[in-house]
Amino acid sequence: MKNNNNELIDYMINDFKSGIKHGVLVANLTYELAQMCGLSKDEAYELKIAAMVHDVGKLKLSEYLYGRTDEALPEDEKQYMSMHSKISHDLLKKYDYSDNIMDVVLSHHECFDGLVGEQIPLGARILKVADEFAALISDRPYRKAFDIDTAVTIMIDEIKNMDIRVFLLFQRLIHEDSTIELINNSRLDIDDLDISDILKISQD
Repeated sequence: MKNNNNELIDYMINDFKSGIKHGVLVANLTYELAQMCGLSKDEAYELKIAAMVHDVGKLKLSEYLYGRTDEALPEDEKQYMSMHSKISHDLLKKYDYSDNIMDVVLSHHECFDGLVGEQIPLGARILKVADEFAALISDRPYRKAFDIDTAVTIMIDEIKNMDIRVFLLFQRLIHEDSTIELINNSRLDIDDLDISDILKISQD
């Protein structure tokens, strides 16, 4: 029983580290894309904060997912996992985040669909594009990371779920040399760090 508990703790720690690495990459991409979409630096920075915390709800599901991957889950359990946006939103209610950040976190997985899509906050539409791209170019337990061109092709196949105006601007952004450098600089090497080390870094 003790070994099982240790394995679960290790799993949750690794999940925490993966969440930080994903959050940093998404946050940096969101910040740049937001400005390309015409938002001010202050508005873009607020979205950067939303991007950093948007998946915090997934951490509450780590124990539930232990030993499994998203791909291995039956459809009804995948739907439960998709509720992590609501879980993130509910967790963040305890803290003093702006209404905009809260709305973006809650709505960032909503699919864009014509007039209905226009009701989704612009920040959430921006975050959705950055989030999906970052996930595709990162390793997952069930697959290796896709290269940038393949990731963009996959997103094009799913374009109906995104605001095409945001996506077209993202395509321009992703082909800039500075963005490639940004992606490389956003890849944190924290796998060998203890949780206490990570928390210390976050406070510096």
